[in-house]
Amino acid sequence: MALMGLSLALMLMSAGLYHWVFLKGAREGWPVIGTLVRLVVKDEFEQRDRFMRENLDAMARKLGEMQAKLVQLESLGERVSGLAGINPAEFKGTPHQGGALVEGRPLSLEELQATLADLEKSTGHSNDLMTVMESRLFDQRIKNMMVPTQQPVKEGHLGSNFGWRIDPFTGRSALHTGLDFQADPGAAILAAAGGIVVTQEVHPAYGNLIEIDHGNDLITRYAHASRIYVKKGDLIKRGQKIAEVGTTGRSTGPHLHFEVLVQSVPQDPQKFLSAGSNLPVIQTAKLGNGPQQGATRR
Repeated sequence: MALMGLSLALMLMSAGLYHWVFLKGAREGWPVIGTLVRLVVKDEFEQRDRFMRENLDAMARKLGEMQAKLVQLESLGERVSGLAGINPAEFKGTPHQGGALVEGRPLSLEELQATLADLEKSTGHSNDLMTVMESRLFDQRIKNMMVPTQQPVKEGHLGSNFGWRIDPFTGRSALHTGLDFQADPGAAILAAAGGIVVTQEVHPAYGNLIEIDHGNDLITRYAHASRIYVKKGDLIKRGQKIAEVGTTGRSTGPHLHFEVLVQSVPQDPQKFLSAGSNLPVIQTAKLGNGPQQGATRR
């Protein structure tokens, strides 16, 4: 035990003496120890520089990929802006930035920071442009939803067209101001576009009648219904079930008489419906409680 204790003490003394001599030699610049210290420090600096360079190179590559993607995004934004009716030249506050990052020499940290700052400015510009385009496209979508392009009856077929025809009651030539959709009694009548119900009444000629105002002096008319599910003042969605096919009023059989009026002048509804043939079909809105109280007609 005494020998082990002595050996341990000698080891500690040797380590302490070595440490003291090494530090003193390094501070005072002793030839051998100074050289060793410089080699160790140089190796540490080289390793640190190599680590930083590898990280800077990786950052530069990622930055180049980001710039290339931003160029593609700006090109796409300029094409989409034409669909939204926006001139990209309106956004001249921040010039376009971008382009692949070409490394002819190793980039410094300051250069990377400057490139990142330019990229941030360009991203802000693209974000502003996309926000305006989103607003314009949303506005256009709302306007399209207010144009009567939805087929008002799915479970039926077109009977009489818009124009002059022989009146089935008088046998004389008369102007037919809408389209007649032949369908079974009780078939769903759908709103051709979103709007507000301005008329819900029983008319001598039209029978159970609904008129929906879509704004811009545009109104759609739905006549001869057997049952009505809306009332005056209701806000209607495109494709919503508003009534059921019937034969009320001046009618020879179950059908829907559908009209489109612009500034109170009847227009050919087929022109509007044909324009909506390529639009996505809107699902019929479901009613939770059946016919609204006070609005049911038979």
